[in-house]
Amino acid sequence: MKNFTSAYKEIDFLVFFFKRLKLNTTDRYKEHFPWISLCGRERNFVRCDDYPIVFNQVIKGPDGNLLFCHNHAGPKLTVLFQPDKLWMDVENGRVYHPASEQHGSIGLVSSRTAIEFSKMFKYSDTDNYVPTHFLWSGKEYVLDPDWFKHLIRK
Repeated sequence: MKNFTSAYKEIDFLVFFFKRLKLNTTDRYKEHFPWISLCGRERNFVRCDDYPIVFNQVIKGPDGNLLFCHNHAGPKLTVLFQPDKLWMDVENGRVYHPASEQHGSIGLVSSRTAIEFSKMFKYSDTDNYVPTHFLWSGKEYVLDPDWFKHLIRK
């Protein structure tokens, strides 16, 4: 017998749920539940502390491109990994990466993955709090400090 909690551990359920997740553009509960996942006639209204897409693993795709897996669904839920687009919010200490437009175009990097990445951030001499470069697989990427500015929820 399965219950609601165990369903969140089933990859097929996670894929089904997150592929249908989008901004709540209905007039129902929008103030308290900014996200919705439509599952047939069922409406799942969703609220989270930050963003619903949480990146947790970088893998190599079949074509050789690096993919950023999200929401613990492995290669079934991914976006192209863009090391130059990692962004650290110095106010909250969280790390972000671009997500699909359907999911608000921004996702959170999981704490565990962000801690692993923290060793690869480089800082300029002028601002020791904001990373300016990211070292990935022997290549140093200049971080794009502007891609997220128009996406941040207030």
